[in-house]
Amino acid sequence: MSDINIKITDREGITHDVVAPTDMSMNLMEIIRSYELAEEGTIGVCGGMAMCASCQVYVINDPGLEPMGDEEDAMLAEAYHVKENSRLGCQLHMMDSMEGLEVAIAPYP
Repeated sequence: MSDINIKITDREGITHDVVAPTDMSMNLMEIIRSYELAEEGTIGVCGGMAMCASCQVYVINDPGLEPMGDEEDAMLAEAYHVKENSRLGCQLHMMDSMEGLEVAIAPYP
């Protein structure tokens, strides 16, 4: 089992040190849900299909994320509270190269 250490700041401004597995095909949205860092029903509303932006995060420290895909870019073009460093958590699959990732969960609509 391979784990990485990431920091997630919740919508209340509290930063959590999180250990995330890289060998379970999980994405950041699922990590946030598993640690209960966002209120039930306010994250991953579409089930991780890049169709709702409820899992939007702001990347504070990018250790080398994969480039944004077309679906993610299109969804963020229609989302609220978007910034230059916005990404969809459902599109960020946990990988060893994400060690040290720091994000803040964007406000829910």
